[in-house]
Amino acid sequence: AVIPQLDQAKVDRAKMDIANINNGLKIYYAKKGNYPDTGTGLKALIDSQIVEKTKDPWDNDYLYLNEGGKPAITSYGKDKAPGGEKWDADISSKNLDQACKD
Repeated sequence: AVIPQLDQAKVDRAKMDIANINNGLKIYYAKKGNYPDTGTGLKALIDSQIVEKTKDPWDNDYLYLNEGGKPAITSYGKDKAPGGEKWDADISSKNLDQACKD
């Protein structure tokens, strides 16, 4: 079926985006000596021309938190709300390996 493949492709894209943003954060850290604060967020990576966009495949901004010096990036998935299952599940840098697989 086409729709589940499209949904899986978007989940896979979000995982790749989050991995790329994580790499961008490492570059930012190497240049600045710290990660952006939560208030500045991923805009710091765009302003520094490290990444071009910070929107997920569902056209929402990736959520960024600096949790005590540890960056976390999240997409709320297809339903655009916290939690959920399957395609609606959150995709986070904290659990990239566990994100939805069909």
